[in-house]
Amino acid sequence: MSLRVLIVDDEALARARLRTLLGDCGAPAARLGGEAANAVEAIELLRRDAFDAALLDIRMPGADGLALAQTLRTLPRPPAVVFVTAHAEHAVQAFDLEAVDYLTKPVRLERLQAALQKVERQMTAGQGRRPDFPQEMLIIQDRGRTERVPLGDVLYLKAELKYVTVRTAGKSYILDGSLSELEERHAAHFMRVHRNALVARRAVRVLEKHFDPEEGEGWAVRLAGIDDLLAVSRRQLTAVREAIAAR
Repeated sequence: MSLRVLIVDDEALARARLRTLLGDCGAPAARLGGEAANAVEAIELLRRDAFDAALLDIRMPGADGLALAQTLRTLPRPPAVVFVTAHAEHAVQAFDLEAVDYLTKPVRLERLQAALQKVERQMTAGQGRRPDFPQEMLIIQDRGRTERVPLGDVLYLKAELKYVTVRTAGKSYILDGSLSELEERHAAHFMRVHRNALVARRAVRVLEKHFDPEEGEGWAVRLAGIDDLLAVSRRQLTAVREAIAAR
């Protein structure tokens, strides 16, 4: 299962660099769960959702990364903290806050990978596993191979002819099944945005205007962790707006 990561940095270029590195991580795999430019935005995201790890810059406007890390320790589901900063003098304070690791900018892929491996080991030891993250599995059978895909990794389900495409941040699978049956079985985790698509409620980031060559001008949702845009039908538009507003 890939690690779900929150990036907190006031510099857009620094966030973009970390996004790219996360996409290159493979052992363990990691995916972007959310981004914040300051501590206030980060806390808002963390109160709505759970993350395995938070990559925190230290020097930010307002509450700095060290103060944010102290606040995270009071949450019921705190992520593992990895500091990412250009200022090495804060290392002692960082580890006093039980940070998993401390990376200096510019971050190298190897160092980020090593930090995430520490997060994974901590989770395996039972110290950081998300207690409420869905552990149900989709059973994928493809070319004589059976694979278990954690439901919590699935970003969307899309009907393609008589099959369903199962999309995670790192891979697509083909499932022989019915979209309606999947919707009924997993309604708590997915919402319908179109007659041919269900999206993970936790992954929806933005509802935006979109032009489709077949359907013309309309709306689409953008999901965390992938670049895909999924069309939203007029019939589902109100429900999708309400779901986003309620988060």
